[in-house]
Amino acid sequence: MSSSDTAAAGREDRAPRSDAGLPSDLGGRFDESFRPVVEAFADTVAEPGSSGAALAIRHRGAEVVNVWRGVADARTGRAWDERTPSVLFSCTKGLASLTVAWLVEQGRIDLETPVAEYWPEFGVHGKQTLTVGDLLAHRAGLHSPDEDVTLDEVLDGRAFAARLAAQEPRWTPGEAHLYHGVTWGPLVRETVLRATGLDLPEIFRDMTGTASPADVTLQATDAEIARVTHLRTSPEHDAMGARMAEMFAADAGALRFFTTGGAFPLGYVTEDGGLNDPRVQKAGLVSATGIGTAAALARVWSSAVTPTDGRRLLSDRGIALLTRERSGGPGAFDANNAGPFHRWGAGVQLFSDALPLLTKDSFGHDGAGGQAGFADPRHRIGFGYLTNRMEVASNVPRVVAALIDVLGDLPTDDAQ
Repeated sequence: MSSSDTAAAGREDRAPRSDAGLPSDLGGRFDESFRPVVEAFADTVAEPGSSGAALAIRHRGAEVVNVWRGVADARTGRAWDERTPSVLFSCTKGLASLTVAWLVEQGRIDLETPVAEYWPEFGVHGKQTLTVGDLLAHRAGLHSPDEDVTLDEVLDGRAFAARLAAQEPRWTPGEAHLYHGVTWGPLVRETVLRATGLDLPEIFRDMTGTASPADVTLQATDAEIARVTHLRTSPEHDAMGARMAEMFAADAGALRFFTTGGAFPLGYVTEDGGLNDPRVQKAGLVSATGIGTAAALARVWSSAVTPTDGRRLLSDRGIALLTRERSGGPGAFDANNAGPFHRWGAGVQLFSDALPLLTKDSFGHDGAGGQAGFADPRHRIGFGYLTNRMEVASNVPRVVAALIDVLGDLPTDDAQ
């Protein structure tokens, strides 16, 4: 770190108040070369008195940005700090997919093996040949329950997975794709359990070398959610939810898709419900309910592409298997949708017009409300951004744009 590593200067992890371009309430530390990225981040916190965010970046394995701003809980005024975790939303899918790729490299699961070879009960209604890789890439046709369900039914993950496995898919499995927002997690977790005899959240802990309470987890304990942020919604997010409620009032199928069979509210966040509910946060729905800090998110993604704190999770071969495109373009029900569309590898999102990451080699996953975690092997970057204010339009692109400019002034390093 340069002179901007204010923690080392004994300033309680606060950026110098006299620094032009940086607000006085910014906490953390950063390498001076990345100052424009920090300035862009600070501007993403629209209301630091009632919400907050954190950004962390690793470059070639070393932490170059770890900053935060605002409050973790507007109800109490609790400030965001270095140890503050937040709900990862679908960034959780990226970490789960990374774990599956790690298992693939160990020979404990195979992406091209039909799910039914590991989980025989899954192989009904034409799903006998659907592969693990296609399940990860949202090609199963099980994007929502076929009837309304309660929250308790969804939180009973294994029973919910069994219910989904017994359903008829909405299309011929493997021949189309559509994002499986919540159902993805129970299906993938059960597949991994059947293939390895081990539970995916525990495998993630082993892979990352984290012990409870952890700074990032796929299934939180009471200790891990004790400091979690309280999520709130922006006016734009609330307006979007109201429009969706009106639009789908008479469309039961669409409502099941957007609410997981009525188990969750539209938008997935209320004052005390949805992903603010501790029961949900502890359920291990590895599609959406991971908990972690931005620094931990950046560290894990960095370790996927370069040695980080003595750990490199994937080889170049493992990255290639993880990032081979499996789904892209219009989804199963996108005939009237002009795009842009996401692209997926084996569960991770790839660079696309819908998700313009750092370079075309980047891979990771974003999350509802504006979360993001990704890796870039070309620049050996690990990136994590979290916010507790649910937005319709993500603030991450402006931070990534600043990062692109900074990295353009640094030598590209393709070595792994």
